[in-house]
Amino acid sequence: MKMLGLDHIAIAVKNLDEAIDTFKKLLGVDPEKVEEVTEEKVRIAVFDLGNVTVELLQGISPDSAVTRFVEKRGEGLHHIAIRVEGINEACKELDSKGFKLVYPEPRVVANGERKIEFIHPKSVHGVLVELVERLTR
Repeated sequence: MKMLGLDHIAIAVKNLDEAIDTFKKLLGVDPEKVEEVTEEKVRIAVFDLGNVTVELLQGISPDSAVTRFVEKRGEGLHHIAIRVEGINEACKELDSKGFKLVYPEPRVVANGERKIEFIHPKSVHGVLVELVERLTR
């Protein structure tokens, strides 16, 4: 399994537009992009900080995992994402080591831009970890 480094830090928010304004002031940059990721039922804003991005997430549906997270825990850190090479092989290796993966197979999201999988927080001391393979960029 080849880990390439930290891909992004994701923060769940109630109101994406308000959070964008806050993080623009904090980081001194505009978001690189704002988009809907329908497969995950979220709207996101991505702030590029060079070697890592900050991703703001707002659920767009009552059954979105992010909507449920915010309702239960409030706004805040949602997950950290690690960039990998060969996500299918990485998932097989992690599964063989006893890590509980969220999806049966990695998902292609964001119009084919990336392939993702999550490791359940119970497997990683309470931290939701996303694996990301960038398919374009």
